[in-house]
Amino acid sequence: MSVTGQAHAEPAQQPDSPRQVEEDIRRQVGGDVAVGAGDGQIFLYAGTEAAAREAEQTARDVLAQHGMAAESVLHRWHPIEERWETPDVPMPQSEAERQAERERLEETEAAESQATGIAQWQVRVELASHHQAVALARKLEDQSQSVARRWKLLIVGAGNEDQARELAGQIRQEAPSDAVITTEHAGAGWPFMPS
Repeated sequence: MSVTGQAHAEPAQQPDSPRQVEEDIRRQVGGDVAVGAGDGQIFLYAGTEAAAREAEQTARDVLAQHGMAAESVLHRWHPIEERWETPDVPMPQSEAERQAERERLEETEAAESQATGIAQWQVRVELASHHQAVALARKLEDQSQSVARRWKLLIVGAGNEDQARELAGQIRQEAPSDAVITTEHAGAGWPFMPS
């Protein structure tokens, strides 16, 4: 919800802080709805569409008591596509539909990695020593992998989750047995060298 109202009032005429308004909304919607707020936004997280719509109306009522209004949009999280969507977008019902959506996500991530040169996924390799990290980084670089080395840590970019898992398997074959190897969505975005 984007909060509007009271924007024209002087600070002395605004007795209720944004934090107090947020707490009032949290108290009114109850414990089954998570409430977050910041920068003129209120976020309501509910388990069902009906609960979300009820929480939205409750939040509007609380805002009205504080002389405020809000514009709102209802979205739901799509766990396979990993994005917010409107409720009218159908969720996959069969395993074949879920697999098709996973494949579409993998293709999108790989295309984005290729287009931007930034890895969407990464393999983290934690090694026991700096010497091991240097040696493994050289092996991977010789195989045209883009490697970021931080003392005993290596980060290797991958285009999508499947590529990251495959790359992790390959690295396990070459890394010392005590290396800790994980895959994760790239937060910072490491340079990605297509192989």
